Amino acid sequence: MRILVTGGGGFLGSSICRQLAALGHEVIAFQRSPAEHLESAGVISARGSVTAFEDLREAAEGCAAIIHTAGKAGVWGDPAEYHRVNVDGTENVIRVCRELAIPILVHTSSPSIVHTGGDIGGADESLPIADRFSAPYPESKALAEKGVIAANSDSLSTTALRPHLIWGPGDPHILPRLAAKARGGRLALPGPDKIIDTIFVENAAQAHVDALFELTNARRCAGKAYFVTNNEPLPQGEIIRRLLAAMGIRVTIRAVPVGIARTAGFLCETAWRTLGLKSEPPVTRFSVEQLATAHWFDTSAAEKDFGYTPGISIDEGLERLKESFVSENID
Repeated sequence: MRILVTGGGGFLGSSICRQLAALGHEVIAFQRSPAEHLESAGVISARGSVTAFEDLREAAEGCAAIIHTAGKAGVWGDPAEYHRVNVDGTENVIRVCRELAIPILVHTSSPSIVHTGGDIGGADESLPIADRFSAPYPESKALAEKGVIAANSDSLSTTALRPHLIWGPGDPHILPRLAAKARGGRLALPGPDKIIDTIFVENAAQAHVDALFELTNARRCAGKAYFVTNNEPLPQGEIIRRLLAAMGIRVTIRAVPVGIARTAGFLCETAWRTLGLKSEPPVTRFSVEQLATAHWFDTSAAEKDFGYTPGISIDEGLERLKESFVSENID
């Protein structure tokens, strides 16, 4: 099968591309920068942006499926840019599928779209998408997912996956942020400690591959969205300490009252907007909301409908992370 992976050169996309190529499929990684690191896996690289329809259409010619991982992530930024990439870009992917008669679309969504500011414990997909958001990222991802699910039809089978806090070797998002904030051996987090889910990158990739092949067969996941995690919820402080330890960083975590953290987020956002700063504030209301609440999920629907079970435990993933960190520092 010829498969296009948008954002294929990225963290999650690269893992998906490698898994598909290892299964013998013809894989095209579509992203703005060259994906030279995938050449050894036999993956074809095509450059372009999901916001450029003609580039996307050209890359998708002859494909039987698209896995759409490309997107703009973050806790801060211009709402219009999030909408352009995450909403308009997804609409372009759907349009390409329709124009080229590509019958399968797997979309990478986010659990943040159901977060309303309170604790989430063991929730399944019956939890509704939020109707208000504290940041442009979850709002744009919610609109994108709605569009993908609405596009499901007899001629186009679509599904959306919501992987939660993806981490692993090569992570350019969570781990660098943690390492930067843990400089000096201390880390302040809004307390008290809450239970959260995470997912190792290869498990997140496997979920996309599983969903793709289900859509080629019984289509039980067509027109639906799913939470996918490692199914090992842990106290936030514990998983953060273990991730940092795998990178050789020992840290003491100090709890900050949630009210103080929220006020700091509000003040930082106000200052950044007033001064027109382009950088990311050290703390935002959205980041505090995510850090100060429990969020772990029931993934039984993903197991039932397309057979997803995490193949790599947190312990094994941490060992792989440690090995990659040691290897990088030796090199």
